[in-house]
Amino acid sequence: METKKLYRIPSDGMLGGVCAGLGEYLNIDVTVVRLIFILLFLTGTAGFWIYLIMWIIVPVKPLSD
Repeated sequence: METKKLYRIPSDGMLGGVCAGLGEYLNIDVTVVRLIFILLFLTGTAGFWIYLIMWIIVPVKPLSD
């Protein structure tokens, strides 16, 4: 059984690749993840802070994967 790891994918992303990485990790469309972040941002700046923290903490996906 292969363990799943969360990575940022800057080549597939619009800013830092956080949403692209989350979409791949959760097996959902990246557009859904982006919409969730936008809704969180519009309801109070939670989406911005979560995205920023993940951009800093989540590693970039290696090229070999």
